[in-house]
Amino acid sequence: MRESDSDQSMASVVNRNIAALLERRQAEERTKSAQERLADAITSFTGSMPFVYIHLVLFGGWILVNLGWITILPRFDPTFVVLAMFASVEAIFLSTFVLISQNRMQASADRRAELNLHIDLLAEHEVTRIITLLTAIGDKLGVEESRNPELEELTKDVKPEKVLDTMDRVEQEKKEE
Repeated sequence: MRESDSDQSMASVVNRNIAALLERRQAEERTKSAQERLADAITSFTGSMPFVYIHLVLFGGWILVNLGWITILPRFDPTFVVLAMFASVEAIFLSTFVLISQNRMQASADRRAELNLHIDLLAEHEVTRIITLLTAIGDKLGVEESRNPELEELTKDVKPEKVLDTMDRVEQEKKEE
């Protein structure tokens, strides 16, 4: 197989995977509720420079009027209590919208992490089987490396629950130190 054929084959696999992932993301977007879409739109807008500019103008104008620097409008909040209340209520709602969006993004990240784990475990299983097969072929052909003691360990399937137990144990030991 020429290198360009290999590149084209790889490109087709990459393109297929990208298309599948994009289709999945679009399907997830289509299934979002109106409330989720609204929360995302608000979060997106509040994280933008136009939102900053609008607040700069509104709050700046409010402050200038109530300091008496703009005399064409009467002072309506000279102690800035209403401005503080308005900003506080706005902050409560905006932080809630951000948390809603972050919760959804975290759930999506958790799903991607689980997918990665499943793919990694599948790849580990496949590699284990390949090592077993190649070791058997190496034994049959008398290849010295096929008798490497490390290969026997590598032919054992990884048990994710045992890895997690070991991680928990090591983490607990570090906390106790």
